[in-house]
Amino acid sequence: MRVRVKICCISSVSEALTAVRHGADAIGLVGEMPSGPGPIPDSLISEIAGIVPPPLGTFLLTSETSAAEIVKHLRRTNTNTVQIVDLLSDGSYSQIKDVLPSVKIVQVIHVIDAGSVDLAVRLSESVDALLLDSGNPYLKIKELGGTGRIHDWKLSRQIRDNSKCPVFLAGGLTPDNVKQAIEEVRPFAVDVCSGVRTDGALDENKLIAFMKNSGSL
Repeated sequence: MRVRVKICCISSVSEALTAVRHGADAIGLVGEMPSGPGPIPDSLISEIAGIVPPPLGTFLLTSETSAAEIVKHLRRTNTNTVQIVDLLSDGSYSQIKDVLPSVKIVQVIHVIDAGSVDLAVRLSESVDALLLDSGNPYLKIKELGGTGRIHDWKLSRQIRDNSKCPVFLAGGLTPDNVKQAIEEVRPFAVDVCSGVRTDGALDENKLIAFMKNSGSL
């Protein structure tokens, strides 16, 4: 089965249309974050989400940790998917679903050690997908994505093999390593941000190479 591709850190309508034109299955739209690249205003997220044709995924990356605040963020941006980059501190996934039943919930797991595997497998029973990234939510200033670092793919493969839901693989992926990453982890989808950018801008040549090497072209 073809591995899906999500292009993250989309910063404009033009970038979104470029990603769509080259076969992206989903785009990531970054809301306010404590650190990392790519945050854009909620009004722009809503505008971009509104021009992306169905059935492509429009992912709101939110650092909110309250179910109620996540619902508010989704209502401001009108995406069809929410990527929760930190763990919920208040409320539950079911509370989000009760209010917005059509929205898909993707929980980010920052793959650090064996504890990350246990956490991922447990949460996989409650969400629509997991996204495995290379941040560190335990730092004083949390890293919640966009680090450009690779994590231990062996741990990611353990998660993939035991997860009750589809798994997205992120973290330091590039046109040069995405094929190997897919072979080692066998994810449902791969997710890339800095690996297809030059000086912060979406690089069409890198994007084409990434799509080709992931088997999507």
